[in-house]
Amino acid sequence: MKAQLLIPIGIIAVGLGLSSIYTVDEREKALVLQFGEVTAARTEPGIGFKIPFVQNVVKYDDRIISLTTQPLEVTPLDDRRLVVDAFARWRIVDAVKFREAVGDGGESFAKNRLDGILNNAIREVMGSVPSTAVLSNDRTALMNKIRDIAKREANALGVDVIDVRLTRTDLPEQNLAATYARMRAEREREAADERARGGEAAQRVRATADREVVELTSEARKQAEIVRGQADAERNRIYAEAYGKDESFFAFTRALQFYAESLKPGTSSLVTEPGSLYFDYERFVTSLAAGGTAPAAGN
Repeated sequence: MKAQLLIPIGIIAVGLGLSSIYTVDEREKALVLQFGEVTAARTEPGIGFKIPFVQNVVKYDDRIISLTTQPLEVTPLDDRRLVVDAFARWRIVDAVKFREAVGDGGESFAKNRLDGILNNAIREVMGSVPSTAVLSNDRTALMNKIRDIAKREANALGVDVIDVRLTRTDLPEQNLAATYARMRAEREREAADERARGGEAAQRVRATADREVVELTSEARKQAEIVRGQADAERNRIYAEAYGKDESFFAFTRALQFYAESLKPGTSSLVTEPGSLYFDYERFVTSLAAGGTAPAAGN
């Protein structure tokens, strides 16, 4: 009879012993609660003991937890509405304070609270700067300000906000068309200004080129006239010297030159009298040597 009683008693004792033991993973924090009140906190991994049926253990994640906020519409200083969402990383640093703040809600309730804290921080920071600062590539200073505000507010939850990143900063859908139209108009105006400046510059270049052409042409003509005058003077000098040396030979060359010019092939014609000197070579050359003139000829 006693042996039969020892078996259930042993089973009960083993069950009580097992229920009084709990383990804490290295990725967890644990709180021992007695009638809802915290009696012990364990942050180190290992085995702990509690009073069966009187105390219970609540565990929280000791790792870094991610939180993505819902898209939020903000109004910067220049009243351009923007849609912003953020990504935050946080961690439970004080499990007792965390329990007192969230109660039985746990991490899901804490995420809702953090979401509200982040939204308020984003509105506060974004409302203090123009939209150009929000839309720029370097938003580190803004994100650090949001993180510091959220860290200060989340301290009451026993939570440390490690980092905050803005993942999207866009215009609302209803403003996109108007914004794109304004951007297009600005770009078209800039393009028109560039074309006008280009046309003005091209006109200046053409005017300068035309002036240089006129100047170069005038200078070339002047130089050509000078060279032509010098050549004519040199020719006349040579003719004068040749005439002074041998008048008959000079008359002979002039006669040959006149014949070459008056008897050109093709449609050349000569109108003269039958007894003209033109047909008497010796008399013609003698006349030229004496200072006479050649008979009139026409083409």
